[in-house]
Amino acid sequence: MPTTLDPTAWSALLLGLTALFAGIGALRKPGAWRVMLEEVERSPALQFLCGLMELVIGAVVYLANPWVPTDLAACAMKALGGVMMVEALAILGFVDIYTQFWLRSLTFMHRGWALSTMAFGLVLAVVGALRLA
Repeated sequence: MPTTLDPTAWSALLLGLTALFAGIGALRKPGAWRVMLEEVERSPALQFLCGLMELVIGAVVYLANPWVPTDLAACAMKALGGVMMVEALAILGFVDIYTQFWLRSLTFMHRGWALSTMAFGLVLAVVGALRLA
């Protein structure tokens, strides 16, 4: 029995679970995201690695998902991959400006960002799981 791989389902499920559990971790350890950003801001090696990793993951998501206007999930995942690539380029080129934006934002909205990340992750994971079922 041949099986077909659904890249949209898998990319949504895996990115969704990543976001969901990153949000859970942020709620469990308040301030962890801020510390990570401060470490990235201080280390050119971490800046490059973070930008490169996001660029690679974003490119894989973008390239694996077809643009089929009738498939909303595939289009959303392709768009998400594109946004990830743009963000990666921003990290690589303008990390000082970019990290300052997030550091200011996390100071006042840490719990809100963690909860919104969890909600986004849950939606992606459910969409991916439903496509696999």
